[in-house]
Parts: sequence; C-alpha cells; structure tokens
Amino acid sequence: MSEIKTHTTQLNYVFDDFKKEQTIVFSNSLGTDLSMWDKQVGLLGLEYNILRYDTRGHGKSEVLTGEYTIEMMGKDVLELLDFLKIDKVHFCGLSIGGLTGQWLGIHAPQRLNKLILSNTAAKIGNTEAWNTRIETVLQNGLKSIVSGTQERWFTPEFVAENRAEVDTVLTKFTQTPLEGYVASCAAVRDADFTDEIYKISVPTLIISGTEDAVTTANDAKFFKERVPNLTLFTVEAAHISNIEKADDFTKLLIEFIKN
Repeated sequence: MSEIKTHTTQLNYVFDDFKKEQTIVFSNSLGTDLSMWDKQVGLLGLEYNILRYDTRGHGKSEVLTGEYTIEMMGKDVLELLDFLKIDKVHFCGLSIGGLTGQWLGIHAPQRLNKLILSNTAAKIGNTEAWNTRIETVLQNGLKSIVSGTQERWFTPEFVAENRAEVDTVLTKFTQTPLEGYVASCAAVRDADFTDEIYKISVPTLIISGTEDAVTTANDAKFFKERVPNLTLFTVEAAHISNIEKADDFTKLLIEFIKN
C-alpha cells in the first residue's frame, strides 16, 4: 500500500501496475475499504492495471474534521491520477463510489474511458434518513447498526452460505473511523445529481441488484432514461453486488470494457 498527500487530504491506495495499456480505478462503498474489490483483482488483473484506494475518511486514508462532499471525493481521484501520471481510466464505483463516478462523468469526462456505476442512484435516500443515521452512530457507534447494514448489503441466502465472509466485511465496517463515516454520510445526504446526469457522455454501465433496497431498480431505470450512452444490467444480489455475485460482476465489467 502507498499514500499520497493531495491538496486537501492523505489517501491510501494500491496500484497494481501489471504493465497493461489500460487502468481500472475502483472506488469503495460507504463503510468499507479498498479490500472490498479483492474478488475482482485476479481476473481483471490479467488484462488491466488496477488502482484501488480508500475513500477519504475510510480505511487507512486520512480522517478530516467536518463534513465531506462528493466533489471533494471526485477531486481526490483526479489528484491521485495526476500523481500517478495516468491520463485516462475506466472508473468503477459502488454506492458512494458510484456518486463519485457520477461527479467525474459530469465534471471530468476527459479523464474517463468508460464509467461503471454500481448499486447507486442520482440521489440516495433522503435528508431525514441520513440525519437519523448520523445521530444514531454518533450516540451508539457503528456496531449499533451492524444488523441493519447486513440486511441492506447481502441477501439472507448469501449470509447463510457465506457467514465467515460476511463477518469479515462487517468487521471492516465496524472498524471504519466514526468521524470519517459520519462525514461521508453527509456527503451522500447532500449529493443530488438528478438534474445533471444527462451530462454524462462517456460510455456508462449501470449494475443494479435485484434485491437492493437501498439503490433500487427504479433508480437504475432513472439512469437508463436520462444518460444517453448507457447499458443496464442486473445481478441477483443486494447492495454489495460485487461481493455477493463476484464472478458475474467481474464478467460484466470485462464485457463492457471490451465492447
């Protein structure tokens, strides 16, 4: 793992430079870190360089005081690419990572080859729900919402068959710096690209989970109706589809990038 100091924060990242022509950037979801993409590295690494990073306030990246914005997160990506001297990438983000991807698609399309937005929405949730979550975790800690997080992230069938893997992911969740988690909740709460996603012009793939109650099929349909150069696929999974349906997810990425 490596670190860079941007203009505003310090980011932890892993750059697997396999000496390929193209690079894929992965952006993690709220309450996870770059390890959430471990299942994608093996197969994708045969054909692409892979850049993963911990979103600010997560993993080993710096935890800054105050609320974050998706713009901050998008600019973190651009500074990371500049630091590594990578001109254009394929970008894949899940949930809050998908919000970051939307910002990049709208504001920095010149840095993107293709864009993958997974289990995300132009507007995720509502202000009241996010404020309630922020208040809950500030008072009671992240362990107080582990049960609800499991229900949102994975289907009961996956949990029953993969208990150890789920526990590993949830342990990572509880280890997320509380201040970073709350600041990132504020970023999701305040992000609304409803009136801007039509500006995304790069080839875009939406991956939606059939059992995802957080970012639903209707959210995916909203993209389909407004983003001009868009492909939509669904997988039989809840919110963290790249883990629950890792093989299907990875194959979708390869097929989309190659075509």
